[in-house]
Amino acid sequence: MSLKLKNEGKLYDLSDQSSEDTFRGSIDRFCLIAYELRNCKKILDIGPGAGLLLSLLHELGHECYAVDIVDNRQKFPRTFDKIKDFKLCNVEVDNLHWPDGYFDAVVCCQALEHFSHSHLPAVREMHRVLRKDGILELDVPNAACFRNRSRLLRGKHITYDYEKHYLYAAPILYKGMSFFPDRHNREFTKNELEILFKAAGFQKNHVVFLKSRRYRTGVEKIKSIGTALKDLIPSLRKSLIGFGVK
Repeated sequence: MSLKLKNEGKLYDLSDQSSEDTFRGSIDRFCLIAYELRNCKKILDIGPGAGLLLSLLHELGHECYAVDIVDNRQKFPRTFDKIKDFKLCNVEVDNLHWPDGYFDAVVCCQALEHFSHSHLPAVREMHRVLRKDGILELDVPNAACFRNRSRLLRGKHITYDYEKHYLYAAPILYKGMSFFPDRHNREFTKNELEILFKAAGFQKNHVVFLKSRRYRTGVEKIKSIGTALKDLIPSLRKSLIGFGVK
């Protein structure tokens, strides 16, 4: 269904190569999220980026909302015009703008690794705005993935360029605090993501290593062979994805 909607041009502007690349790299995650949240009506996306997941969920019949530290509505009108409401919000320190129990589900894709401070206050806020038995989806980079292990064995670091993103990086100042959202400040292990769900008050959670074979065409399909081989050992996969139930 996701590919059908994409090929029909219903998800985003097909001439936008950046959105095309993001969709291809995220299709495994998007399909799993859509399946797990199939019975949820109101969904909040924390840090939606170009809004591709929001666009997909809208086309599947969900009522979508979003918050982010940047406003991309003018840059990506095709996706953001579909959502019910958007708020500028730094979830690390700001409260979400909705009352307790307002949403059936909250999604936070590839965002927690960019947090500069503790993840707990934000995830507790996500818990607050969920109804009873509501679902929180979190997905993050797997700190123990094949790529990271390989880089360490070769004497390289797993994070971004040291000089650009750490040594000379200038913080964004907000409410008397410093933030570095353009880099990965903390990647996760499976156990750490489970700890976060429990600390935030979720009654149960399920965290897995996300398959990442991606949607590739032409000669790019050759890369899928290597990805599939790495997928044979779940702990070497690139990302973690978890679902917590309130």
